[in-house]
Amino acid sequence: MNARRLYLVILMLAIGCRQASMGQETPPVPAQGTAAAVELDPQLKVFKDSLLNGSVDAATVMLFLEDPKAREILLGVLKQSENSPARMAVCNALIQARVSNKAVKNDKDFIEPLLGVFDTKTDAEAPLAAEATLIFEYDKIGESLEKIFTDPNKPVKTKINAIHALKLRMDMMATIRLIKLVDDPHKQIADEAEKALHSLGIPVGKDSQTRKQNIDEIIQQGQVAFLRTQLIRQDAQMRQERAALDLWQRRYKSELDKRYESISEDAAKGEFLATYLVDPETVVRLWALDKAYNWRVAPGSNLPEKLGPVVIKLISDGDRDVRLITAKLLALMPKLDSASHLLSQLDAEQDDQVKTQLLIALGGACSNAILSNPSVEISPEMREIRKQTLVWAEKFLLEEKAENARNGAEVIKKLLKRDGLEPQEVERYLGLLSQRYNKQKDKPQGTLRGELLSEMAALCAQDSTCKAKAAELFGNLFEEALRDEANFVREVAADGLIYINRTNALKILRKDFTNDPSIILRKKIIALADEVGGKEDLNWLSEKIGLNSESDPAWQAMLKIFRGSDAGVLNEWVNKLTLQGSKNKLSDEQKINFLKIAEGAKGNSKYMPEIRKKLAELYYKTGQFEQAANYLVILYEIAQTPEEKKEILPDLLDSCLRGSKPGRAADLVTNCLKEADLDPNNVVVQTIDSYFSKPPVGADLNEALTALVAIKAPQDRPQWQQQLKIWTGRIGKAKEPDKPKKQNS
Repeated sequence: MNARRLYLVILMLAIGCRQASMGQETPPVPAQGTAAAVELDPQLKVFKDSLLNGSVDAATVMLFLEDPKAREILLGVLKQSENSPARMAVCNALIQARVSNKAVKNDKDFIEPLLGVFDTKTDAEAPLAAEATLIFEYDKIGESLEKIFTDPNKPVKTKINAIHALKLRMDMMATIRLIKLVDDPHKQIADEAEKALHSLGIPVGKDSQTRKQNIDEIIQQGQVAFLRTQLIRQDAQMRQERAALDLWQRRYKSELDKRYESISEDAAKGEFLATYLVDPETVVRLWALDKAYNWRVAPGSNLPEKLGPVVIKLISDGDRDVRLITAKLLALMPKLDSASHLLSQLDAEQDDQVKTQLLIALGGACSNAILSNPSVEISPEMREIRKQTLVWAEKFLLEEKAENARNGAEVIKKLLKRDGLEPQEVERYLGLLSQRYNKQKDKPQGTLRGELLSEMAALCAQDSTCKAKAAELFGNLFEEALRDEANFVREVAADGLIYINRTNALKILRKDFTNDPSIILRKKIIALADEVGGKEDLNWLSEKIGLNSESDPAWQAMLKIFRGSDAGVLNEWVNKLTLQGSKNKLSDEQKINFLKIAEGAKGNSKYMPEIRKKLAELYYKTGQFEQAANYLVILYEIAQTPEEKKEILPDLLDSCLRGSKPGRAADLVTNCLKEADLDPNNVVVQTIDSYFSKPPVGADLNEALTALVAIKAPQDRPQWQQQLKIWTGRIGKAKEPDKPKKQNS
């Protein structure tokens, strides 16, 4: 037996459920002896005809009619055995009366006819008749039941049906009678009584004496104590059965999981799920739906096309949980042609949670169907579906429940963003959104206000076909909402203004909201300045530098503005951003980036030396010696006086040495030696000596010393020569320049 069959067998055993059949294939036979010869009231005749065709509704109406002929017809139907559907309809009417606590007048009329049904040859009738007898207290029907058990002429099957009636009763005397029946001489009756007691959790007793003791104990308890004990016992039994059922369900689903996970190909997996999505057992359909849902939500995953029609059919499933998960799954599959099915089920659905998910899925399906077709090609059927969907969305929007209002607004947004609606329809639904938002303005919680405003803002975006009208209606609301106490409301209000006009939005937002309590809103304004900002935004942006997560985006926005600014603006900001006491907490790298922009500005020659000097200093400070040397060379070459050159020389020489430019350093020393000897106190010697004393990590001192030794200094430079010897002795003999080899004479 495979796992699925095993599960179903155990499921049936664990539940021990009863199923009452409501009809048979054989055609109904008119009742005999039901006062047919008497002329009936026309309305009663209609009810009778319906009853004879198995109508429970007709039986229910007749059960409470004052006309005695109606009661005669019902009793006559119970007494005859040829029309099983009619018989069961009367039983069901009595059952419904008990469930709904409706008192039946002269109910004793039904005792004998109902017990007579126990003689039936149709198995489906007896359980219904047994349940119908529950309209009587045991003291009313006990004697009649006892006659069945004591009548030697009654068939065994009739007595077994009576045992079933006893089993249904939470009554001390009914239980005692079952215990006594265990000692019935007819084994089949005794066995059925024992089974009934087991199902109730009542101890059977190993022998007659033990059973007699059990009966005495029950009598001593009394009816109230017995019922309390029995309720506790049945509750424990139900928990045990539920636990057993749950265990077998888990085992069965575990086997399904293993089989499902062993399938590697998507097509085969889809076929496997399709089989179990139509399984008659609800728990199995739910398992398959859960697998399909998890498959769909996985990144980059799509369900096989063949699963679509199977899933759509489940939207009208008889189980509420199946419909709920199906609606959630269909919301993730808007490309399926499911709109008409979703709308039909939404019209019929009674569960509020399922309704909500149906509307969400319907909004997506309807929006996608319209998006995939130009407005002129939208079918009349789809136009009607959209119209009805908007009607449903309006109902949800106007509800007090926040979740429903939010979902209604979202669906309206989806459908208004698409083309094909008449202008007056668009304006009406935009007005409804505005009205619902205004209704929410005075409420203390801002979440729904923000959610409604978010949907309104989306209708002003570029991809909305009604953006112009939405901007006209909502613009003032967005500005007003900037004063809302709720952060979320102010944030989405800013979105709405940005969608309408980014430049105008920045003008409004920079005025009062650059230091708003909401970091999300502050970052939105910074991002907006990065897109459309100008020099008027530099001051407030500069105040963000060094402020945690706002610092970098604010700086990037400033750089973008600087790149589009003229020399005047750039020069104004050079000292603001680079002076030592500046309140702007720029890193050295940020200062370099700004100065490079300023250096490249047209018409900036007047300030170029100062900018390059700052760049040289920053490159030197940050250890970028090669770049520092490049700028210092430029400054050295354009220096106008010997004093200016002398001031630049030490940093230039050090940058060349540390920037692995020994040749350039040697050239500088050569020029100095042309003018005079270099003693130990000379700034050039001190700079070189400092480099050799504290070289950077990885520096090749021999390379630098070799370049210095190779300098062709004038003959009268003894102090320089002496300094070279000191460095050579300290570092090691430098590699001498290649000399021509002497030829043998």
